Amino acid sequence: MRFVYPIRNNHQIEYIKQYLKNRSERDYILFLLGIHSGLRISDLLALKVKDILLGERLIVKEIKTGKTKSFPLSSQVHAEVHSYASKCKGAYLFPSRKGKAAISRQQAYLILSDAAREAGIGEPIGTHTLRKTFAYWAYKQGASLELIQKILNHSSSATTLRYLGITQEEMDEVYLTLRFC
Repeated sequence: MRFVYPIRNNHQIEYIKQYLKNRSERDYILFLLGIHSGLRISDLLALKVKDILLGERLIVKEIKTGKTKSFPLSSQVHAEVHSYASKCKGAYLFPSRKGKAAISRQQAYLILSDAAREAGIGEPIGTHTLRKTFAYWAYKQGASLELIQKILNHSSSATTLRYLGITQEEMDEVYLTLRFC
Protein backbone atom coordinates (compact mmCIF):
# COMPACT_ATOMS: atom_id res chain seq x y z
CA MET A 1 0.00 0.00 0.00
CA ARG A 2 1.42 3.40 -0.94
CA PHE A 3 1.51 6.41 1.34
CA VAL A 4 -1.25 8.94 0.72
CA TYR A 5 -1.59 12.50 1.93
CA PRO A 6 -4.30 14.65 3.47
CA ILE A 7 -5.79 17.39 1.35
CA ARG A 8 -4.16 20.51 2.83
CA ASN A 9 -5.67 23.12 0.53
CA ASN A 10 -9.14 24.35 1.44
CA HIS A 11 -9.81 25.53 -2.14
CA GLN A 12 -9.15 22.01 -3.40
CA ILE A 13 -11.54 20.58 -0.79
CA GLU A 14 -14.25 23.02 -1.88
CA TYR A 15 -13.58 22.22 -5.54
CA ILE A 16 -13.90 18.49 -4.90
CA LYS A 17 -17.12 18.99 -2.95
CA GLN A 18 -18.66 21.00 -5.79
CA TYR A 19 -17.35 18.62 -8.45
CA LEU A 20 -18.81 15.58 -6.68
CA LYS A 21 -22.07 17.35 -5.82
CA ASN A 22 -22.60 18.11 -9.52
CA ARG A 23 -21.74 14.55 -10.48
CA SER A 24 -23.33 12.35 -7.84
CA GLU A 25 -24.97 13.09 -4.51
CA ARG A 26 -23.81 9.70 -3.21
CA ASP A 27 -20.19 10.46 -4.05
CA TYR A 28 -20.45 13.95 -2.57
CA ILE A 29 -21.85 12.60 0.71
CA LEU A 30 -19.12 9.94 0.83
CA PHE A 31 -16.47 12.67 0.59
CA LEU A 32 -18.27 15.02 2.98
CA LEU A 33 -18.84 12.36 5.64
CA GLY A 34 -15.30 11.04 5.19
CA ILE A 35 -13.58 14.36 5.83
CA HIS A 36 -15.92 15.25 8.70
CA SER A 37 -15.84 11.93 10.56
CA GLY A 38 -12.33 10.52 10.30
CA LEU A 39 -13.79 7.06 9.74
CA ARG A 40 -11.86 4.43 7.81
CA ILE A 41 -13.24 3.72 4.35
CA SER A 42 -14.36 0.24 5.45
CA ASP A 43 -16.49 1.82 8.19
CA LEU A 44 -17.90 4.46 5.84
CA LEU A 45 -18.89 1.89 3.24
CA ALA A 46 -20.51 -0.33 5.88
CA LEU A 47 -22.84 2.47 7.02
CA LYS A 48 -26.50 1.76 6.61
CA VAL A 49 -29.22 4.33 5.99
CA LYS A 50 -30.70 3.56 9.42
CA ASP A 51 -27.37 4.49 11.06
CA ILE A 52 -27.87 8.06 9.82
CA LEU A 53 -31.60 8.32 10.41
CA LEU A 54 -31.48 7.10 14.04
CA GLY A 55 -30.47 10.35 15.70
CA GLU A 56 -28.10 13.25 16.15
CA ARG A 57 -25.07 11.07 16.90
CA LEU A 58 -23.47 8.60 14.56
CA ILE A 59 -22.71 5.30 16.29
CA VAL A 60 -20.27 3.05 14.48
CA LYS A 61 -18.65 -0.23 15.45
CA GLU A 62 -15.25 -0.01 13.83
CA ILE A 63 -14.46 -3.00 11.66
CA LYS A 64 -10.69 -2.90 12.29
CA THR A 65 -10.74 -2.40 16.07
CA GLY A 66 -14.17 -3.71 17.06
CA LYS A 67 -14.57 -0.59 19.19
CA THR A 68 -17.81 1.36 19.23
CA LYS A 69 -17.47 5.01 18.36
CA SER A 70 -20.17 7.63 18.96
CA PHE A 71 -19.88 11.20 17.73
CA PRO A 72 -21.99 14.10 16.48
CA LEU A 73 -21.74 15.73 13.08
CA SER A 74 -21.87 19.49 12.65
CA SER A 75 -25.42 20.73 12.04
CA GLN A 76 -24.71 21.50 8.37
CA VAL A 77 -23.09 18.14 7.65
CA HIS A 78 -25.79 16.32 9.60
CA ALA A 79 -28.53 18.08 7.61
CA GLU A 80 -26.94 17.20 4.26
CA VAL A 81 -26.22 13.58 5.18
CA HIS A 82 -29.68 13.13 6.74
CA SER A 83 -31.39 14.63 3.68
CA TYR A 84 -29.45 12.28 1.39
CA ALA A 85 -30.13 9.24 3.61
CA SER A 86 -33.86 9.94 3.68
CA LYS A 87 -33.90 9.59 -0.14
CA CYS A 88 -31.92 6.33 -0.23
CA LYS A 89 -33.90 3.30 -1.33
CA GLY A 90 -31.65 0.46 -0.21
CA ALA A 91 -30.08 -0.53 3.09
CA TYR A 92 -26.59 0.89 2.46
CA LEU A 93 -25.79 4.58 2.61
CA PHE A 94 -23.43 4.28 -0.36
CA PRO A 95 -25.13 1.70 -2.58
CA SER A 96 -23.59 0.22 -5.68
CA ARG A 97 -25.52 0.87 -8.86
CA LYS A 98 -25.12 -2.83 -9.70
CA GLY A 99 -26.93 -4.37 -6.78
CA LYS A 100 -27.95 -4.19 -3.16
CA ALA A 101 -24.45 -3.99 -1.69
CA ALA A 102 -22.37 -0.91 -0.94
CA ILE A 103 -19.81 0.36 -3.40
CA SER A 104 -16.42 -1.32 -3.17
CA ARG A 105 -13.21 0.17 -1.80
CA GLN A 106 -11.95 0.19 -5.37
CA GLN A 107 -14.96 2.17 -6.57
CA ALA A 108 -14.51 4.64 -3.69
CA TYR A 109 -10.84 5.00 -4.67
CA LEU A 110 -11.78 5.70 -8.31
CA ILE A 111 -14.31 8.35 -7.22
CA LEU A 112 -11.78 10.10 -4.98
CA SER A 113 -8.82 9.89 -7.35
CA ASP A 114 -10.90 11.24 -10.24
CA ALA A 115 -12.10 14.17 -8.12
CA ALA A 116 -8.57 14.85 -6.84
CA ARG A 117 -7.21 14.88 -10.38
CA GLU A 118 -9.94 17.35 -11.40
CA ALA A 119 -8.98 19.55 -8.43
CA GLY A 120 -5.34 19.57 -9.53
CA ILE A 121 -3.98 17.53 -6.64
CA GLY A 122 -0.65 16.02 -7.61
CA GLU A 123 0.14 14.13 -4.39
CA PRO A 124 -0.86 10.49 -4.04
CA ILE A 125 -4.52 10.25 -3.02
CA GLY A 126 -6.44 7.24 -1.78
CA THR A 127 -9.39 6.31 0.35
CA HIS A 128 -7.31 6.95 3.47
CA THR A 129 -6.94 10.55 2.32
CA LEU A 130 -10.38 11.29 3.78
CA ARG A 131 -9.32 10.15 7.25
CA LYS A 132 -6.01 11.95 7.02
CA THR A 133 -7.71 15.14 5.84
CA PHE A 134 -9.97 15.02 8.91
CA ALA A 135 -6.92 14.64 11.18
CA TYR A 136 -4.92 17.35 9.42
CA TRP A 137 -7.68 19.97 9.60
CA ALA A 138 -8.58 19.08 13.19
CA TYR A 139 -4.94 19.65 14.11
CA LYS A 140 -4.70 22.90 12.12
CA GLN A 141 -7.79 24.17 13.93
CA GLY A 142 -6.27 23.55 17.35
CA ALA A 143 -7.18 19.99 18.36
CA SER A 144 -4.32 18.46 20.34
CA LEU A 145 -2.30 15.57 19.01
CA GLU A 146 -3.52 13.45 21.92
CA LEU A 147 -7.18 14.18 21.18
CA ILE A 148 -6.79 13.35 17.49
CA GLN A 149 -4.96 10.15 18.44
CA LYS A 150 -7.91 9.16 20.65
CA ILE A 151 -10.51 10.06 18.00
CA LEU A 152 -8.69 7.97 15.39
CA ASN A 153 -8.09 5.11 17.84
CA HIS A 154 -4.35 5.14 17.21
CA SER A 155 -2.17 3.31 19.70
CA SER A 156 0.76 5.70 19.29
CA SER A 157 1.25 9.41 18.71
CA ALA A 158 3.84 8.55 16.03
CA THR A 159 1.08 7.07 13.86
CA THR A 160 -1.04 10.17 14.34
CA LEU A 161 1.89 12.43 13.45
CA ARG A 162 2.37 10.52 10.18
CA TYR A 163 -1.33 11.01 9.42
CA LEU A 164 -1.06 14.75 9.79
CA GLY A 165 1.42 14.95 6.94
CA ILE A 166 3.03 18.08 8.32
CA THR A 167 5.27 19.62 5.65
CA GLN A 168 8.71 21.18 6.01
CA GLU A 169 7.16 24.55 5.13
CA GLU A 170 4.74 24.25 8.06
CA MET A 171 7.58 23.38 10.41
CA ASP A 172 9.63 26.32 9.07
CA GLU A 173 6.66 28.62 9.72
CA VAL A 174 6.87 27.83 13.44
CA TYR A 175 10.44 29.12 13.51
CA LEU A 176 9.62 32.20 11.47
CA THR A 177 6.50 33.29 13.35
CA LEU A 178 7.35 32.46 16.96
CA ARG A 179 7.00 35.60 19.11
CA PHE A 180 7.70 36.25 22.75
CA CYS A 181 5.64 39.04 24.24
